[in-house]
Amino acid sequence: MFSTIDFEKLRDLFVYTPHDPLLFGSSLFLFLFLGLLLVYNYLAKTKNLKIFTLIVFSLFFYYKAAGIYFLFLVLMSFVNFYFGKFIFITKSQVYKRILFVLALMINLGLLVYFKYTNFLIQIINDLSKGHIDPINIFLPIGISFYTFKALSYVIEIYIEVYQPVKYLRDFSLYMFFFPNILQGPIDRASNFLPQLDNEIIVTKADIGKALFLIMSGLFKKAVIADYIGLNFVDRVFGSPLRFTGVENLLAMYGYSLQIYCDFSGYTDMALGVALLLGFNLMENFNQPFLASSVADYWRRWHISLSTWLLDYLFKPLQIKFRNLRSLGTCLAIFITFFVVGLWHGASWTFVVFGILHSTYIVFSILTNKVKNIFYEKLHLKNTKILKFFKIFITFHLLSMTAILFRADNLTKAVNMLSQITNFFHKEVFIQYVKGYPGVFSLIVLGYILHFLPRSWEPKIQERLANLPIVGQAILFGILIWIVIQVKSAPLQPFLYFNY
Repeated sequence: MFSTIDFEKLRDLFVYTPHDPLLFGSSLFLFLFLGLLLVYNYLAKTKNLKIFTLIVFSLFFYYKAAGIYFLFLVLMSFVNFYFGKFIFITKSQVYKRILFVLALMINLGLLVYFKYTNFLIQIINDLSKGHIDPINIFLPIGISFYTFKALSYVIEIYIEVYQPVKYLRDFSLYMFFFPNILQGPIDRASNFLPQLDNEIIVTKADIGKALFLIMSGLFKKAVIADYIGLNFVDRVFGSPLRFTGVENLLAMYGYSLQIYCDFSGYTDMALGVALLLGFNLMENFNQPFLASSVADYWRRWHISLSTWLLDYLFKPLQIKFRNLRSLGTCLAIFITFFVVGLWHGASWTFVVFGILHSTYIVFSILTNKVKNIFYEKLHLKNTKILKFFKIFITFHLLSMTAILFRADNLTKAVNMLSQITNFFHKEVFIQYVKGYPGVFSLIVLGYILHFLPRSWEPKIQERLANLPIVGQAILFGILIWIVIQVKSAPLQPFLYFNY
């Protein structure tokens, strides 16, 4: 009986469990990844075997996240590989365009069906005052990310800046690659696939950087993001009217930090895991809270998405509207950020989020000349004090829109802002610090770590690389111990799994 129960528990570790994806940083992932490294480095001696090993593990990883929908990912890879091939070999520009449009329709059509069908039904119900029942649709985790990966491949072939890869095997690895399948970065095929042309090598420096990234990401996610989210942010966002303006304001600051640590923590671990396997993924964050404008913020936050939209949506729109001059640029910005909002989720909160960001940027562009004259008259141009105030104002504009990310609906978002402006009660701040010392300390620590100059990172990575494997294991063990001491619940799903 005992052995039977153990066998069943072991089997359960390897089958799909709804609402319990295999998470970076979980004990199961660390155990499986260690097994992968052993097979990858000591049994898979050739590049072909290494690629095959990664494909199998990546499919298993996605199966643990999405169940039977791993077959949907396989189908998407097959379809886009052959669309890329046929678009490339087709000589007729007419047929080439037909194939390209068909590829766009299939990719975007599937994304719209899975992600936006019920939102469209809600809009129809609101406009017609009817009642169409929502459809029970399973949203495959990561579909927004790997759809954009597939589209970048097809688009670059169509505009003739990249030639299709020869083997379906290589393209499958690009699509399946488990470090970035669920939550990005949205790597380009032209960046990832050329790495397969060379031998897969992991240097000593790669190991040091990978360990730093994995430990940094795990600390951000498990220690900072999960703790402040579970113990404070979730409570306030759940019922903002039960809390004063001070607490709502601190929850706003807390959530801005939480979503950064959660998302960048995942990215750090993804980059670190990929490095240990011999692959370089693109950077996705560059101290976004140091942004001096909203446009600058999008050059620092979710860089893989913002550059994707810049190259494949904004620039083509800007060219299309070039006869409208500045009005055309503004229109391209509004359309791009409308897509940004919808990409993140099928909800009016995300639509408003996108509209606000576009409004910030357009307003900044239209008032740029007036602002420069004002700065010059006050002798503030290019001064540190002006930069500080730009960063300060930008951070608060972005934090207010972050409320829309977390709030369940527009009413709760408005309630939070109302509490901050009409029911502040500054005397509650001291009570908050005394009542939530752990949360307050981690929020302060999180922002301090974010604002530290990045010049110290290479030095730490070099020291980690030079440590013997025993020393590296001890440091990693200490971090795991800290995580266990701090966490009050199991590792939480990453916030961007919802998007």
